[in-house]
Amino acid sequence: MTDPLRDLSADEIAAVRAVVVGAGLVADTTRFVYVGLDEPGHAELAAPEAPERRARVYLHDVTSPAARDVTVSLASRAVLRIRELDATVDGQLPVLDEEFALVERLLATDPDWLAALEARKLDVAEVRVAPLSAGVYDDCPGEEGRRILRGLAFHQPHPRDHPWAHPIDGLVAYADTLNRTVDRVIDTGTVPIPEEPGNFDNPDEVGPARTSLRPIEITQPEGPSFTVDADRVVSWEGWRISVGFDAREGLVLRRIGFVDGGRLRPIIHRASIAEMVVPYGDPSPVRSWQNYFDTGEYLIGRFANPLEHGCDCLGEITYLDAVIADEAGNPKVLPNAICLHEEDHGVLWKHSDFWAGSAETRRQRRLVISFFTTVGNYDYGFYWHFSLDGEIGLEVKATGVVFTSAYTPDAAPYATEVAPGLGAPYHQHLFSARLDMTVDGRANTVDEVDVEPVALGPGNERGNAFRAARTTLRRESEAQRRADGAAGRVWRIRNADVRNRLGQPVAYELRPEGGPLLLADPASSIAARAGFATRSLWVTRYDPAERYSAGDFINQHAGGGGLPAYAAADRDIDGQDIVVWHTFGLTHLPRPEDWPVMPVGRTGFTLRPVGFFDRNPTLDVPGGGQPG
Repeated sequence: MTDPLRDLSADEIAAVRAVVVGAGLVADTTRFVYVGLDEPGHAELAAPEAPERRARVYLHDVTSPAARDVTVSLASRAVLRIRELDATVDGQLPVLDEEFALVERLLATDPDWLAALEARKLDVAEVRVAPLSAGVYDDCPGEEGRRILRGLAFHQPHPRDHPWAHPIDGLVAYADTLNRTVDRVIDTGTVPIPEEPGNFDNPDEVGPARTSLRPIEITQPEGPSFTVDADRVVSWEGWRISVGFDAREGLVLRRIGFVDGGRLRPIIHRASIAEMVVPYGDPSPVRSWQNYFDTGEYLIGRFANPLEHGCDCLGEITYLDAVIADEAGNPKVLPNAICLHEEDHGVLWKHSDFWAGSAETRRQRRLVISFFTTVGNYDYGFYWHFSLDGEIGLEVKATGVVFTSAYTPDAAPYATEVAPGLGAPYHQHLFSARLDMTVDGRANTVDEVDVEPVALGPGNERGNAFRAARTTLRRESEAQRRADGAAGRVWRIRNADVRNRLGQPVAYELRPEGGPLLLADPASSIAARAGFATRSLWVTRYDPAERYSAGDFINQHAGGGGLPAYAAADRDIDGQDIVVWHTFGLTHLPRPEDWPVMPVGRTGFTLRPVGFFDRNPTLDVPGGGQPG
């Protein structure tokens, strides 16, 4: 029997397309923007009968405003639901691959664009245009309900040149990809184009490769310690994890649990990055609109890299392909999209005891499940870690090429000069993790735990005392919280119905990094659209329809959707079936060292067991060097 949570197979995607075509919903101008598993909800999974296997499909017509959100039954081979989308109210479907090239083609014949290039003595054939999601702004009247992309230009003197080194500043175009028109060209005046190349892959420019690095060999002569079954369930040192992939979210992990005392104990039903936004801080007229929702506007899973052994992953590697649908609705295999491997992670625990005469050390090891995606100029790696001691971590690695501008005195407060005359505007990368928690069952509660000093006085005569202050978040209105590093703030997800041997409720603790949240003004357009990024923590009552932090369709949506809308119901979340949403990320003030290609910047969070186990669960890890 097919696992009801397993990703759609190539055959199932082909069947979905056939059903949609058979229902008369597909013309030559129809594009399949997204095809993915319509996952059964908790109630369906708990029912005696197997849940219906369904797919969700976004359909866009490239010649009309028609857009549809369609649900298909794979069991009955029938369309179950068609929702006609109103772009003015619902927002646009995500950006299509073909629209990237379309914007450059439209501008190549636009007289205002050509005049701007002529004023800069540039050949249009040597100009690349970055087609960028438009957002929603009051000072852009007439865009409501229309499919708009904005284009920034870069000079590419020869085909192997990296255009990011040569931004054509003071120039931006607004294009309507549905009507295939150029609405507006803004030219604030000619700015010198940076001339120094940024070709980090050209030895003639970066110099010869160093010869001083000697090989590092990572070997596992007996193979890895994990296994992967036919349903892509990974088993490793007590862990059980179902590995999935989605065209929108990328890597999706389901039914994360730990075998303890012969019993599989659930921890997280589903974990993913439900949204990410990259807001830029340059207020110049040509760039003040730059804010990208890479998950909801571009679908990061579509751009998963084919991973290479020795480069992206090192050691004894297991690769998994991913299957998504292309824009014609046909199955498309993304080879080696997911990487699984074990890695040594330093000391697990250690103690030298002078009284007992013992000296023991154990090595930590962790399972890593990862994928890398490229969205425009940036590359992102998502690395889920599972440790021997029950800890779960997510590390996101940001690399690639910083977005560039000309560096002028006006840009100085909002950008860094990374090469002569070349600026890199300040920006953020903010991610929203959706954690459908099931800590030993679905009845979970979240406590906020701060450390606080105790005032000197009776009972604390020497003033050395401090304590943990616990606040239970009982309703959604109370569970919109900010991290506080000074208070050591963590959020403890506990199950009061299950106790450990000490009588304490079993729990997992979310430990945030506590970096800056969205820095844009609260009254700004991006603050309305990325409301999720104004809080480090949201806790909502589980609803299978509430999947995405900024709402289902964020492209050109005016805002207010997603988490602010979900939490407005103010539902009871104390001892309930809950979802924990965590915002984390990088605030990037670029450095010269980030040019011409950026060394990895890291961000993430951890989930640590607190009373989930009765004692240290790694006492059985053998000593004498490597565990196992």
